[in-house]
Amino acid sequence: MINEKVVSLLKEKIEVIENDGKSIYLVGPIQLPVNLDGETTIFKWYCWLHCEDIEGDVCNDGSYNIERIIGKLASSNLAEMQQSSVLVYGDFEQSEETLIRMHSICHTGDIFGSKRCDCGYQLKSAMKMIAAQGSGALFYLANHEGRGIGLFSKALAYILQEEGFDTVEANLNLGFVDDARSYEDAILVLKTLRSKPVTLITNNPRKLDALQQSGANVSGRIPLWGDFSEYNEKYLETKIVRSGHFRGEVPNE
Repeated sequence: MINEKVVSLLKEKIEVIENDGKSIYLVGPIQLPVNLDGETTIFKWYCWLHCEDIEGDVCNDGSYNIERIIGKLASSNLAEMQQSSVLVYGDFEQSEETLIRMHSICHTGDIFGSKRCDCGYQLKSAMKMIAAQGSGALFYLANHEGRGIGLFSKALAYILQEEGFDTVEANLNLGFVDDARSYEDAILVLKTLRSKPVTLITNNPRKLDALQQSGANVSGRIPLWGDFSEYNEKYLETKIVRSGHFRGEVPNE
């Protein structure tokens, strides 16, 4: 039996998004002070969990059984699973103009600062763009490592890349498709948090197509290029030539 106070505290912070017999548990907002270039910027943080075992989640009166939902977590080894989240800034729900970024997790670039890619640069730059805009959301998609092949497979792909394969060739030669990422859950969360138009920060037409085909209210796109170096020159060119990314220039900063 879960403490009633705990249930009461969490009840207002958990939302259930139902979709085709499955659920997404969305928790938040949670205040998250973030260090951006030495200044503290306050974001609102949400995290979500995809769940297919939804039996008993809904009570007879139509409300959600928060106690059951919380109780299921203790028996699930969530530390061995990836969960995605979203950083929200400003009045994301109601502001007339807002930016979003669908950012795929990059263990090497985002955490270690690897210059083999531009992911870490894009992550920080998108957060700063959103804060400067005054409203926006950065979706951090945890099951997108290596374009959806996972961290271990990405390490294998890096070995092939060191021997001359480009990123697309490496993935294909390991038995994967070029890009296995899905945006379905993130788009459902986006639609839950906002119905007004959004402008997508991306160089990737597949991300733009995924949102538009889902019926998400996307009004436009702005590019995010930068952090060019000798270490990622081939990687960035492959994005354009092999994966069809929009070609862009380094923005003025």
